[in-house]
Amino acid sequence: MKPWITRQRKVIFDQSPWLVVEHCEVELPNGRVIPNWPWVTTPDYINIVVEMVDGDYLCFRQIKYGLPDPTLALVGGYLEPGEAPLAAAQRELREETGCIAEEWIELGSYLVDPNRGMATGHLYLARKACKVGDLIPDDLEEQEEIYLTRNELKTALENGEIKILAWAAAIAFSLVFSGAELSKKV
Repeated sequence: MKPWITRQRKVIFDQSPWLVVEHCEVELPNGRVIPNWPWVTTPDYINIVVEMVDGDYLCFRQIKYGLPDPTLALVGGYLEPGEAPLAAAQRELREETGCIAEEWIELGSYLVDPNRGMATGHLYLARKACKVGDLIPDDLEEQEEIYLTRNELKTALENGEIKILAWAAAIAFSLVFSGAELSKKV
């Protein structure tokens, strides 16, 4: 199979670093040319499922601008320029919760929309987390820390209380992997 070829790019909206929209002229493997293929660039991000030393999971209940109702949320944030995903995850965990974790499990890196651009989401499970200091709040959203058992987290996922796909995926992956010997420790 042959890849598509980008022949030209034209920025039509630039609100860096949060959003850049382009029209691309692309050539398909069969030679067909599409003159205005939309391409969207947003920053790469991390999301973390946090398992505390006592085995409970730390989540937030929060409101997001694009959601009409509260959602259960994970620790997350954008990578800084040049920052490695694991370093971003460790920084965000400390900033948003005042916690550090002994063990980090990489749950994978996933493209949000490979045909239209977007970002890459890097998902982690932080295990044996504990509070070491105060949080460093810089989020725009109001949030409330809540602690759930494994069964409560699973039930929340099954009941649709997690309304963001990346968070739901990270929780599902974590529940599958929790308790197992993992070879992806980082």
